[in-house]
Amino acid sequence: MNWSEEQVLALSPDTSSTKSGKDLARPEKWLTLATEDRALWGEIKGSGSTPYRTQIDLQNIAFKCSCPSRKFPCKHGLGLFLIYARKPEVFTAANPPEWVAEWLGKRTAKTEKKEEAPVKTPDPLAQTKRAEARETKILTGLAEISLWVKDLIRNGLLVVPEKSYSFWQNPAARLVDAQAPGVANLIRELGIISYVQEGWQSPLLHKLIQIYLLAQAYPAIANLPETVQADLKALVGWTQNQEELKAGAGLKDTWLVLAKQSTEEANILTQSYWLYGQNTGRSAMVLNFYHLSKPTDLGLLVGTALKAELLFYPGSFPLRALIKEQSQTMEMPELEEFNPLSVIQDQFATAIASYPWQNNLPCLVKSLNPFFYQNQWYLKDEENRYLTLDKNFKKSWQLLALSGGTPLNLFGLYRPQSFLPLGVWHNKTYLPL
Repeated sequence: MNWSEEQVLALSPDTSSTKSGKDLARPEKWLTLATEDRALWGEIKGSGSTPYRTQIDLQNIAFKCSCPSRKFPCKHGLGLFLIYARKPEVFTAANPPEWVAEWLGKRTAKTEKKEEAPVKTPDPLAQTKRAEARETKILTGLAEISLWVKDLIRNGLLVVPEKSYSFWQNPAARLVDAQAPGVANLIRELGIISYVQEGWQSPLLHKLIQIYLLAQAYPAIANLPETVQADLKALVGWTQNQEELKAGAGLKDTWLVLAKQSTEEANILTQSYWLYGQNTGRSAMVLNFYHLSKPTDLGLLVGTALKAELLFYPGSFPLRALIKEQSQTMEMPELEEFNPLSVIQDQFATAIASYPWQNNLPCLVKSLNPFFYQNQWYLKDEENRYLTLDKNFKKSWQLLALSGGTPLNLFGLYRPQSFLPLGVWHNKTYLPL
């Protein structure tokens, strides 16, 4: 398939790597440049006498380099891939040398071994005791946070903007001690609301309602449907047994990789990949977590597609998924499944009805025009319906330039108070935002 420079740079871990990768994206700097169907590789002079060996798996995107960098991919991997995207003709067709063949062989063997690995059976009695002890802590923590929310409402919201960092951090820390990390994260989100902006009351109340509803629903979890039980456990912070999940049947499709979002906290990087099934029309979010000192990659490249089988986590509105199997990466096919804004709004209403904690609805929206009015960016459809652009979106002027006054087809996240664009189609070409 043909790779674009934008797709390659989307893999960069940071701006300094992007700059260094571009500097190395010149064929004359490399001692060798070669490729075959599955991989490409090259050698480049480093600081020592032995050149660095860089290799890329093109089937399931992955990098390896002999340089000492801990970044993933490193500047050499980015530089090599950029050359391939710009000038694939400078690569010599060849059989992989031993160091490349060995790496590819290990990747294949690792996948097969992972599939055949026996499932360890935990001690059921000890597991039950641990679960019961944690359940007691969680119920105590939720009871306390219910009172905290009611006290906050009772005392009035006008003083909330004056609250310090500790006002939000202290109850969050107590919830962590109560082994309810999911609820702790919801409390922390209250602290990052922009209280200097007009209209802060709406997102604050929305999140407080979600927290209170969770705190009230969880104690009655045994009386609720299984899908709702799964929702509540996930929200509180119980982890899903992935071995049990992998034992089930998945959903096979050609999945379009439409966006990647990354957040970093305490040296832990969280990557959210947004996928769309070409045949099923299903949306999926695949999460990847890793420590910055030990980067890992799922081989998902924004702006491409892959044949894969996804396993969806249980719930009332299944969105998060796990990749069970994946094969080759390919060019993204053309899409025609764009919906008018009115349909998206109906879909969000349906999602909220089944899962009240829904904050991000991935959607393909057609015919939207960006415009700026009274210090705020909006999107307008052909029926004069409006969407407020999310305050975290930093490419509003670029979006306006791309539109040129004509409606755009967008992929993004429909949220309770806003819309966050993550990609746009321009002249039938998909551009991540």
